[in-house]
Amino acid sequence: MQTRNKMFDDFSQLMTNAMGVAQGARTEAETAMKSWMDRWLADRNFVTREEFDAVRAMAQKAREENEALKARIEALEAASKPK
Repeated sequence: MQTRNKMFDDFSQLMTNAMGVAQGARTEAETAMKSWMDRWLADRNFVTREEFDAVRAMAQKAREENEALKARIEALEAASKPK
């Protein structure tokens, strides 16, 4: 019976070590893939979310200013028309 317990202990230790190796390989693969994706995206000159949001806010402000100026021009034109 003692031999059998030793065999199970050895097998258990082997599985534990294998799981550790697998976890290390998984972490290394994730890190490598993330690095590759970061380089690939950087090479494509994609904008960051912050840059996109900043430009979108600028465009929204410009549209609002254009609408205000359009309304002002229309009001001035209406006031300057002869009655």
